[in-house]
This record gives sequence, structure tokens and C-alpha cells, in this order.
Amino acid sequence: MRASLASSIAVACATALALPVILVAPATATARPAANALPPAQDELPGSTQSLPLPPLGASVRSFGDPGAVRERGLGRRDVRPFSLVGVVWDDPAAELHGTVQVRTRATADGVWSPWQDVETHNEEHGADPESAEGATGTLRGSTAPLWVGDSDGVEIRVRAEEGTREGLREGAAGDTPEGAAADRAGTAPLPAGLRVELVDPGEDPAPPPAPGTRAMAPPAALTAAEAAADSANSGPAPYGSAAIPASAGDEAVAAPVHAAAAEPARPAAGQAQAAKKPYIGPRPRIITRKGWGADERIREKGFVYTKTIKAAFVHHSATGNNYTCGQAPSVLRGIYRYHVKSSGWRDFGYNFAVDKCGNIYEGRAGGVAKPVLGAHTLGFNTNSMGIAVLGTFSSTTPPAAVVTAVARLTAWKLGLHGIDPKGTQTLVSGGGNLYKKGRKVRFHTIAGHRDGFATECPGVRLYGKLGAARASSAKYQGRR
Repeated sequence: MRASLASSIAVACATALALPVILVAPATATARPAANALPPAQDELPGSTQSLPLPPLGASVRSFGDPGAVRERGLGRRDVRPFSLVGVVWDDPAAELHGTVQVRTRATADGVWSPWQDVETHNEEHGADPESAEGATGTLRGSTAPLWVGDSDGVEIRVRAEEGTREGLREGAAGDTPEGAAADRAGTAPLPAGLRVELVDPGEDPAPPPAPGTRAMAPPAALTAAEAAADSANSGPAPYGSAAIPASAGDEAVAAPVHAAAAEPARPAAGQAQAAKKPYIGPRPRIITRKGWGADERIREKGFVYTKTIKAAFVHHSATGNNYTCGQAPSVLRGIYRYHVKSSGWRDFGYNFAVDKCGNIYEGRAGGVAKPVLGAHTLGFNTNSMGIAVLGTFSSTTPPAAVVTAVARLTAWKLGLHGIDPKGTQTLVSGGGNLYKKGRKVRFHTIAGHRDGFATECPGVRLYGKLGAARASSAKYQGRR
């Protein structure tokens, strides 16, 4: 998700609604002690976040001898509490990190240190629209993309400023601070203030669902108020406490989760397209609920916010890397969720849906899979759109066929609910915060890549190249010719 200039497509402003949710007091969780003194976890909810400041790294990091311009911050190798996902945040959400972030981690299982890994630095193209209630909160931070590293208990990190002139860098990104002015004189983009590394432990997997044929849980006895509210938003397609929303009738042949990344793409069952009737709505695919992947409903803000309709779908990659198994995907989601809320300051998980590399589809932001939930996936574009994040990084890795199939099936159903043709185009209105002035009308593919509205590599060139096939398949799932 590299971005050089912020550009944007956006979406028409619409009335947002909120439904109340009662928050439950956090439960106490214990952390495994380490051999040396370790920093405290950020909170005591299931899972945890260690937030560590990044000091300057030695005298050699000064830019051309100027003591005011720190060019490198980080941490040497150190023991930490167990974690599986890492990212870097800073104070000002409008500031950009012009430079590189690299980490290496020590595996808990065998004590082996990984090679240096790059963390995607440009994440500012995600987030809530500037003038939305979520975008106006004082809790937001700038952040990199999160990187999945697996079970680890040691970390080393370095953040290096980009050298060169400041020509072309976003106005206001530096010279208004002493360090920024020093960096300007030295020809180096300054590092944002308040840099911290966030080490996220996603917590334990949820308990397995009841065996088939057992009685469904009743919300008053088995669910917290927050869980009941999140589940009730899906009460049409699934009973309370469901780990997954089943595929709609007639789609069972392609509804089961795929367990091999190299699986052949699923195709509409014979006669399925002919059976579709106007308005063109594709069969609902199987969707793993927030309860199914273990979302802790207590950490998000209460209530749900909706936009007016869904006119377009923006496809992203999470940039968390591809070193996860599909069995670990729920843990990856819990890590991203905690990073979005506890580290970046968002109200909830940013994307409306997620897809793992085996083609499993997951509910993202709470509020109901069939409803037009307002997300925080594409800065300035969130109104009247939905965001789908494919877990992984697809700049040089080709997404499996199962991913393309899942995107096609999900959009055929969700866009169909709003009468939208996946092969068509839609006019969206910029919400600002990007290269398009607020209110400017821009026309885009109904199923668009993030890069269509922003100067970013997201969703990666290899995934972006598959969107044409996804549009065609999505239209067929809707029964269109």
C-alpha cells in the first residue's frame, strides 16, 4: 500500500445512523512472565498490546552532523511478551512516514530470529472520512500497515528517514517543528513525532461452535450485551451466537471453506444463473461471523454507523504478508482488529469484509453483513461503499483462484442487494482528505481497486490484475449476461 501522493475516489455523503450497544467491563487476563523486566501490556482484555517508544539509534543517525535531525529510531534486540503482529504508530494521523520500517522477530517455538522484514509504511490512505464523527475524534494516530510475524517473544526494529530533497513531499509534513526544520536543512524527510512500536497478541481462538443438531444459544444467557447487539445485526441470516452465516439455498456446492490455497475456482452451479431473477442478486456466500473469528466486542466503540447505500466495492490487500495458514486467519483478523482500535484509534475493524487466501469470507466491521455499514477502509471514500481486504500482500505474489472467486461471490450478493451491476461503473463523490476536492464527482468501476482512487500500490499489482475476472464472475453469479 505504498503511496506517494494522496489521491482519492470518494463517495456521496449520507445520513449515518447509530444503534446503541452496552459495553461490558474488561475481564482480567494474565501475561506470561519473561526473564527480564518487560513493559506492561496496554490493557487487560483478552489478547494484549505492548506499546514501546522508539528512541534514537546512536550518534550515527544524525543527519550530516545536525543534532536536531534524528534519521533513525528503533530498538535493539530485546525480550518482550508474546505477540504475533507488529506495526508502528505516531501521534499525528495526518503526518506521513517518509522512510523505511524494518523488523526482525524471535520465534517463540525455537528461539530463531527471522531475517529483516519490511513493514508497509504508507497507511494514511485508509481510515475514516475526514469530517465523519470517527475521523474527527482525538484518538486517531498515524500508522503503518500491520505485519503478521507469528508467535514471537523477541523484537528488533529500525525506522529510517528517507534521504533526499523534500520536493514533492506533502505540504506541512515537516518544517513546523524544530526536528522537521533541521531535517529540511539536511535534505531529509523528518520522522513523525511520537513513534512507537505496537506488538499485538491476538489472544486465544474462540471456542468451537456447538455440534450440528445441538440447540442454539439464547442471547440473554450466553452472550454479553455487546455480543448480542453484534449478533442481532445478523439476526436475519443467522441465529444468535452463530460462528458462520450459511450460504443461501442453492449455493451449497461452492459455500464450504476452501482448505488449499491452490484449489480450483468454484463456478456457479448448473442452472444457478438461469434461476436468478431480477433484481439481480447473487446467492449469499458463507460468511464467518465476528463471533466465529473471535472478535472481542468490548474493545470497539458502542453502536453501529450506516451509510445510505452500497454503490461500489473497494478491494484491498491487508499488507500483513503471506506467512499465515488459513487456520491462523482468525488470529490475523483479531490482531488487525486490535491494531485498528487500540493502536490506530479507529472505532472498529476498518474493512467491511475480509477474505483469506483459501477463499474463506469473514464479517469485518460490526453492524450486519446485509446492511450498509460505514467502514474506514478508504480515506474519503467510505460513504456508500464497502471495503474488502484480502489477507496478505500481493505486490509480487499472485492471489490464489479461491480469492478471486470469493470476491466475486461476495460482491454478487452484496452489490445485488442494492441493485448494482458488478461490471458497471458508479459515480462517487469525494469526501476530501485526498487529491480530489471535496464534492468532486468521479466515475469508477463498481468493483475497484484501492489504487483506482489513491496513489497507492494497494491491492498489489497481482491482485489488481485479477479484478476484471472478478467483475465478470460476479455478474454471472448475479445471473447477468
